[in-house]
Amino acid sequence: MPQHFDAIVIGTGQGGSPLAVRLGESGRKTAVIERAAFGGTCVNVGCTPTKAYVACARAAHVARHAAAYGVQITGDITVDLARVKARKDEIIGQSRGGVEKWLRGATNVSVFNGHARFTGPHTLHVEGRDGQPDQDLEADEIFINTGTRPVVPALPGIDDIRYFTNSTLLELTTLPEHLVIVGASYIALEFAQVFRRFGSRVTVIVRGDRVLSREDADFAKAVQDVFVREGIEFCFHAEPTRLEASGYEDGEGTAVRIHFSGDTPALDASHLLFATGRRPNTDDLGLEAAGIAVDKHGMIPVDGELRTSVPGVWAIGDVNGRGAFTHTSYHDFQVVAANVIDAQRTGERRSVDGRTMVYAVFVDPPLARAGMSEADVRRSGRKALIATLPMSRVGRAREKGETAGFMKALVDAGTRQILGATILGVDGDEAIHTFIDTIEAGAPYTTLMHAMHIHPTISELVPTLLEGLKPMV
Repeated sequence: MPQHFDAIVIGTGQGGSPLAVRLGESGRKTAVIERAAFGGTCVNVGCTPTKAYVACARAAHVARHAAAYGVQITGDITVDLARVKARKDEIIGQSRGGVEKWLRGATNVSVFNGHARFTGPHTLHVEGRDGQPDQDLEADEIFINTGTRPVVPALPGIDDIRYFTNSTLLELTTLPEHLVIVGASYIALEFAQVFRRFGSRVTVIVRGDRVLSREDADFAKAVQDVFVREGIEFCFHAEPTRLEASGYEDGEGTAVRIHFSGDTPALDASHLLFATGRRPNTDDLGLEAAGIAVDKHGMIPVDGELRTSVPGVWAIGDVNGRGAFTHTSYHDFQVVAANVIDAQRTGERRSVDGRTMVYAVFVDPPLARAGMSEADVRRSGRKALIATLPMSRVGRAREKGETAGFMKALVDAGTRQILGATILGVDGDEAIHTFIDTIEAGAPYTTLMHAMHIHPTISELVPTLLEGLKPMV
């Protein structure tokens, strides 16, 4: 007979871990299942390690440009990648260990190390790992939080070479001589700038005619300009068709010759990184045995309360296609907890249907967005107001000597509510929250424009930006 629980959480990512704890605190006998490392993508191969690398890369960049600030540093600035990795591993270890300790000490929570597969709508078989036996479990409520993994294209010759993904590149201890990155979105660009600042030659392979295809063209061009000034190379309209080893090995990377379609000449790389998207970890969960539907991409469709096609089963985090960020995963947890645990007491229910998408690309300077882009607004056909302001107008940016980028705001001409905002510039990933909070409150843009902001900050120029709103033509 399966061991019975009131609730089961599969995966310990940013949504699953706090949900398991809340379920246990609510009095439910709860099981949480983790097949690999506690903490999920963010802690182990996502935000935590990559932002640690971003911080190291910025330290090197600032040191190289210290003379512009009157600070003299003698000798060459070099990066010890082994030490960078060790620092990253230490940070990860603290976070991972903290999550595991939290879960194992939580009230009414049992932790299982193993791979879970559905055997029915509310039953699971757990293949034990780390010395744990196999288990059969059942629960009235099951929550799927299994995350995503990198997509690597099935190119001819790929089995004959060593390539890297966002997770395996983080294991290097020696700097690549020439890192070639296939992809031009968020992950690709963050790694490109990091390794260029570490000292590697970096080339970015772009399928189309610009990077960051989801962003407005003016922001994409501004980011590209920053990268070019730092010495990052771009190869546009390039589609890899074949790979071959070129004979040289350094123990961590295998030199690769990349062939392209059309007239694009072949390119040699010491290390090849694929940053070509991610796919959900749903193909090995036995979802068909539970009758849980997936779309053509393997995502689990959910309603606004994150319920799947099977009653009593929810999907949170990257697997539900409602956002692929740590903060969307955590917000998913908050929505589910509000509805499953708190609604009986509060009488309130929450939904993700109306939430505003917000995120940042942690290049330097960062690119942060809340809500709609200019292209989104134009496609909607609504009457809108628009304003832009260069970062060179911002005193804090000038004082720091970091004036690259600009701000943009979009407002509904009728309701005067903010439709969206984007900031490319120093501290833009923090300043964007003034827009996020105003949008969430449903307040008119004048609420933000009339607020008194602290000088000297980036946010103090947001009212000035909004004073420049004009009809979008």
